[in-house]
Amino acid sequence: MPSLDRRRFLRDAAATTALVSAGGLAATSATPAQAAPPAAAPAPATRRSGAVSFRWWGTAGWRVDIGNRTVLVDPYLSRIDTGLFTGPFNQAAKLTVRTDVIDPRVDRATTVLVTHTHWDHFMDVPYIAGRTGARVFGTLTAYHLGLAYGVPSTQLSAVKGGEVLDFGDHTIEVVGSLHSRNPSYSVAFPGVRVSPPPLPATIADLPEGDTLGYLLRVEGGPSVYFTGASDVAERNLTGLAPDVAMVAMQNATTTGDYLPRLLAGLDYPKVVVPVHFDNFETPLQNPPVVATADRTRLNEMIAAIRRISPRSRVLVPEYETAYRF
Repeated sequence: MPSLDRRRFLRDAAATTALVSAGGLAATSATPAQAAPPAAAPAPATRRSGAVSFRWWGTAGWRVDIGNRTVLVDPYLSRIDTGLFTGPFNQAAKLTVRTDVIDPRVDRATTVLVTHTHWDHFMDVPYIAGRTGARVFGTLTAYHLGLAYGVPSTQLSAVKGGEVLDFGDHTIEVVGSLHSRNPSYSVAFPGVRVSPPPLPATIADLPEGDTLGYLLRVEGGPSVYFTGASDVAERNLTGLAPDVAMVAMQNATTTGDYLPRLLAGLDYPKVVVPVHFDNFETPLQNPPVVATADRTRLNEMIAAIRRISPRSRVLVPEYETAYRF
């Protein structure tokens, strides 16, 4: 049996017993889900000690606790004001890391995954790497920006897509992806860094730097795909077939068939979690603040997912709520 078919068969066979430990997950609900008390977990058959939990940190950011290990994806907690949501947008906004917001939430990290290096994905990463000693994975641009911030090269790993990284009780597969485009068919702050630049000072000093996706497979647990932007190179998704997909909301219609191509490429995941729909320049407090236009886009996204992949459950997350898949 081909590997893709086997993965799909095993995933579908487990669908009736798979558990998402969160309320409000019915297919008719479009409101943020509330976490429910975790169900009793079966005895682990892996080297992992403890349950696997996923906490959304706004934008495309996640904290994933796998036993005594913590994986962070695009951890952006400072949420500085650039005028993006209130206008006018200030491209010269200073990069100001909010240690008072980060420190209470980042007690540990073993791995940081960077999808791309825009400020709302990368800005806090060098500080977190210094605070925790975590290894940072990202594009060559992320590598050179890390060096510019003084992160030791021994903590930086450049990846480009296709790598499968083995951490014992979980693996991380790197997937080449694409950044979304604005209504003018352009990418904000395009460009790459092929050598360490001067220390970044403003948000414009952090370019997109190419975009990646990541597939996390937990031994004895779920497989979860993380996106950081709303475009997709669907041919790179063949065979991934994750149980769960964290999907960035599209903010323009210039990328054709984004959700149909993404969901088909991922073999229609059992759970789809919209991300990057919140106003990420407001405090990290529930309920998440969503701009009026973005609320409309979010509702349209939920409706589209249900139309394209009717067997998928849609989970609209709340901040810092532990979800177990």
